Amino acid sequence: MTSRYRSSTSAGVPSQRSDSLTPRRRTVVKAAAATAVLAGPLAAALPARAAVQTPAFLHGLASGDPLPDGILLWTRVTPAAEATPGSGLGPDTEVSWVVATDKALTSVVSRGSVTATAASDHTVKADIRGLQPATDYYFRFSAGGVETSVARTRTAPAADAAVTGLRFGVVSCANWEAGYFSSYRHLAARGDLDAWLHLGDYIYEYGTGQYGARGAVVRRTEPTHEILTLADYRTRHGKYKTDPDLQALHVKAPVIAIWDDHEFANDTWSGGAENHTEGAEGAWSARQAAAKQAYFEWMPVRPAIAGTTYRRLRFGKLADLSLLDLRSFRSQQVKVGNGTVDDPDRTITGRAQLDWLKAGLKASDTTWRLVGNSVMISPFVIGSLSADLFKPLAKLLGLPQDGLGLNTDQWDGYTDDRRELLAHLRANAIRNTVFLTGDIHMAWANDVPVDAGTYPLSASAATEFVVTSVTSDNLDDIVKVPEGTLTAIASPVIRAANRHVHFVDTDRHGYGVLDITAERAQMDYYVLSDRTSATATSSWQRSYRTRSGTQKVERTYDPV
Repeated sequence: MTSRYRSSTSAGVPSQRSDSLTPRRRTVVKAAAATAVLAGPLAAALPARAAVQTPAFLHGLASGDPLPDGILLWTRVTPAAEATPGSGLGPDTEVSWVVATDKALTSVVSRGSVTATAASDHTVKADIRGLQPATDYYFRFSAGGVETSVARTRTAPAADAAVTGLRFGVVSCANWEAGYFSSYRHLAARGDLDAWLHLGDYIYEYGTGQYGARGAVVRRTEPTHEILTLADYRTRHGKYKTDPDLQALHVKAPVIAIWDDHEFANDTWSGGAENHTEGAEGAWSARQAAAKQAYFEWMPVRPAIAGTTYRRLRFGKLADLSLLDLRSFRSQQVKVGNGTVDDPDRTITGRAQLDWLKAGLKASDTTWRLVGNSVMISPFVIGSLSADLFKPLAKLLGLPQDGLGLNTDQWDGYTDDRRELLAHLRANAIRNTVFLTGDIHMAWANDVPVDAGTYPLSASAATEFVVTSVTSDNLDDIVKVPEGTLTAIASPVIRAANRHVHFVDTDRHGYGVLDITAERAQMDYYVLSDRTSATATSSWQRSYRTRSGTQKVERTYDPV
């Protein structure tokens, strides 16, 4: 495994042990195998109630949230055939873990066990500490004589380490019914990732046939109805975790994840969601609580503040990463005739989170300040598009379809928060802030201007790289034309009306690879040959970078 960290920190490791409904408007568009255990791909093909030899690890294993001295490990055990995700059934089961510095697991540095119960859907988390910085580790779980495969993870560099390079996979918006997760497979095959970032919509809430690929179901999800209850959300997470490509990536590198709306329901805000009918679909508070509980059970995420995903990780002196929760605290999205986007009483972050973000950016002493951001912060106006293009683009972006060029589910709908944040960056001369964004099912490379109306005469306060969807419909899918057709038409118009936008691809599916050095942060954009094919190939499309000190994006002609 090629290491991407180049650090002055020693790699010596001490020997130690620890115990321990049709969708309404769309906002914007390996695993457990042992001698007696079904392999991940086979498990994915099983009927919901198929008999399995137990205990079994059918949902893979994963790690996440790397620290200089620790990592969070995750798995899910199936202790009995009836103990399917969301069932609430199955006996308490002791699950053990072992962590070592070698893949054969002979140089053990930590081992322990925990009891998996139905109360946590038989999911298991082990927060391992006492590890060495910038070090590859290998781990597995076991129960009842059955062992998982061995997975690789990696700790972050020491806070004061001189790190010359970091490399992250970047993904967003993986809708099960719209295709296969080939992006994950191709990222797993690289073998050079320090971690991968999932910027939201790891799962989708819709029922079968409600949000597929150009209206067609490529593969059926579970449960087949829209998810509303805790059992529903657990079942949906469980289904996703049987995907062989997702499992393959989870065993190759730690994930750093935030949620967006579809981990709850489309267009989530603090008091509800566009895709939630109060009463008929229960109380929003109960649905939100269920979604959050299932998320924290099924994801290797370590919440710094209970019930949220906003937190901060550091990677030596090179970069820190502020991860945002833009759903738990936001005001309801502005609708036509319902308030204004400039209302200072409306918020996308909430006061406490915005203050936390501003303070962290100001105090940062790293070369780069990365922000994991689920919805686009760059301003956007439609420009002069014909009606046949404007209406599907408005649907994709979550815009009112009456001609108002406004992206109200994104930071465009909460301009006071954005204005305050960008002014803070300028007033404190905070350089090298890079927003990493998902959600809108398109790829973008943007400057983030203080005043878009006068840009480029006005300053750029930051830059933004937006990755497209893994599978979820984008513009050509909505219009149902050949891939690439609409980008050729829409991209020049969008860029003419938004001079801070350097690149936009409205049509393709894929992922990004972010490579960081002291001199520049570069995003390589990769696209898939066919999201509906389980054997889709991947190819490099374009690359953009921001050089240190510039706060501007420029094209570069080779991937890292």
